[in-house]
Amino acid sequence: MTTMNISLPESLKTFVDEQVDERGYGTSSEYVRALIRKDQDRVKLRGLLLEGAGSVPMTAVDQGYFDGLRQHVRASIKPGTKPGTKSGTRPGAKG
Repeated sequence: MTTMNISLPESLKTFVDEQVDERGYGTSSEYVRALIRKDQDRVKLRGLLLEGAGSVPMTAVDQGYFDGLRQHVRASIKPGTKPGTKSGTRPGAKG
């Protein structure tokens, strides 16, 4: 891993230190890495949204489309699991 040094005014350093403590980050570097990853995700999502907005719709989105989507989702759920869970794990559980 490479190192990057940044300079912050005292007020921003205090803010970062507070966020590290309050949000459970081990270090300020972990906090900054998380912020950068979120920004990368935001940039990627923006690009995808702009790409989608500029594309020509391929099929009509009507009641039939949503009915088919519901059928597809129901068919992909394993028996004995609840929607929004993975293989019977409770929402938010790791694994």
